[in-house]
Amino acid sequence: MSVNTPADLRLIQLKEWLATVPDIKVLPESIRPASSDASFRRYFRADAGDGATYIVMDAPPPQEDVRPFIHVAEVFGDAGVSVPKVLAQDVARGILLLSDLGSTTYLNQLNHDTAHKLYLDAIDALVLIQAQSKPDILPEYDRALLHRELMLFPEWYVGKHLGVTMTDKQSEVLNKVFETLLANNLAQPQVYVHRDYHSRNLMVLGQGNPGILDFQDAVYGPITYDLVSLLRDAYIQWDEEMVLDWAIRYWERARRAGLPVNPDVDAFYRDFEFMGLQRHLKVLGIFARLYHRDGKDGYLKDLPLVMEYTRKAAGRYNALAPLIRLLDELEEKAPSVGYTF
Repeated sequence: MSVNTPADLRLIQLKEWLATVPDIKVLPESIRPASSDASFRRYFRADAGDGATYIVMDAPPPQEDVRPFIHVAEVFGDAGVSVPKVLAQDVARGILLLSDLGSTTYLNQLNHDTAHKLYLDAIDALVLIQAQSKPDILPEYDRALLHRELMLFPEWYVGKHLGVTMTDKQSEVLNKVFETLLANNLAQPQVYVHRDYHSRNLMVLGQGNPGILDFQDAVYGPITYDLVSLLRDAYIQWDEEMVLDWAIRYWERARRAGLPVNPDVDAFYRDFEFMGLQRHLKVLGIFARLYHRDGKDGYLKDLPLVMEYTRKAAGRYNALAPLIRLLDELEEKAPSVGYTF
């Protein structure tokens, strides 16, 4: 890239800022990409003279705001879980220096030999976070936000990705399903919600496993949300029996910790599935938007798994069965386009 591009100008700013950080002698010229995500944020890894490594978050204003990250890092850190420590900050320019939780994600490490231990660690950390929940600390995951997320599905997945304009009758069917989901979601007990508690945002650590990343959008909302993000992961799939086993183990741990999960395990699992369907529909919309609006095609390959989750969950409940019929209609009407998943 030319040195005159905005990305390079940001990188120059990062290096200049690193050179001014007191107490921690980071070597600006050692900066290199660590990861990026579905937003404008970028992450770099940098070395210090003593051999330690650090993470530099580049969150350019006005698109990004580092203050929620700083706040949630403190809230979750106080709960006793492993999150990056904010070592230096320039809020106005959107730059943070963070402790480094390594480069081994759950997704890199998960297999049938490692999964049980890794998931139980993640469940234990989730219970720790939820047990510290208090209202008015994080934004509320209210009806307006839940509904706005659901509307990503008709706009981006149906309208843009399938290329279908729904009839009034089809819209009415979808809205009725949405109302059923929202009634369940809003009736669930409220706790701290990470919102993306899955294998790409959990790091494998030797001590204090897991390291937890990408929590800046955390809210106060339905208790099953993070569990379903973890166990019905868009990037890796497990047998239904294993998912049920881990969900029940969470339920047992949550009850022991005094969390307000539904005391009836069948009703709890229904909450889990209804919450999951809200998330799956949202994710279908987000992945379609990332491709059609942002030109990021890496998420297309994950659409079929999310749709499989959607159909299976909806197919288990009479109140959600109209969604299956609607999906059949929409996919039958979709133009034949050569998408490669």
